[in-house]
Amino acid sequence: MKATKLAIALLAATGISAIATPVMAYEAGDWLVRGRIVNVNLGVDTDVLHLNGAPVANTGVTVDNDTIPELDITYMITRNIGAELILGYSEHTVTAFGAGLADPDVIEANALPPTLILQYHFAPDSNIRPYVGAGVNYTYFFDEDTQGTFSDLGVSVTMESSWGLAAQAGVDVAINDDWFVNLDVKYIDMDTKANFSTGHSVEVDLNPIVWGVGIGRSF
Repeated sequence: MKATKLAIALLAATGISAIATPVMAYEAGDWLVRGRIVNVNLGVDTDVLHLNGAPVANTGVTVDNDTIPELDITYMITRNIGAELILGYSEHTVTAFGAGLADPDVIEANALPPTLILQYHFAPDSNIRPYVGAGVNYTYFFDEDTQGTFSDLGVSVTMESSWGLAAQAGVDVAINDDWFVNLDVKYIDMDTKANFSTGHSVEVDLNPIVWGVGIGRSF
């Protein structure tokens, strides 16, 4: 929500002048570089914990959200079609419920989800340039560490990487010939399986919606 409020303020500050003053359009061969602040809002759907393959009833995990900087680079293949590579990583805490742990936080881990999206830009000649896109995501989990009771007991954990689809919608609002404000939202199909050295495991569908606002430049 903070990202959305910031986006509204930035669009209000730039929108009137952008509409009034024509600026340079996107062309084939242009590079667009955007820096965003994004909120990774996870839609967590979790399986129960398993012990050596057997389900443990009434258990599961939650995963917290994160707000991070993000960098993306778009190459305009034509005036309307671009290919965007999205880069950034987020940090998350996994908390167990129903397991009877004195400290329910069980994992801290980083997620690196490079995403490649093919975009369609509807109005390359306009000062307000909406776009949609679809593509593929690969999420790599790293620096996984157990926390709380599991850490005290010397338990280790690994989290499996995943492939998934991604969808995107956004808008660029021109400030001048080179600079623009950006508002963007993405859905990423993301999942993982955490495997503990105790024989416990849990599968989690993360499926984040990623809200972002930032500023970009064309080259």
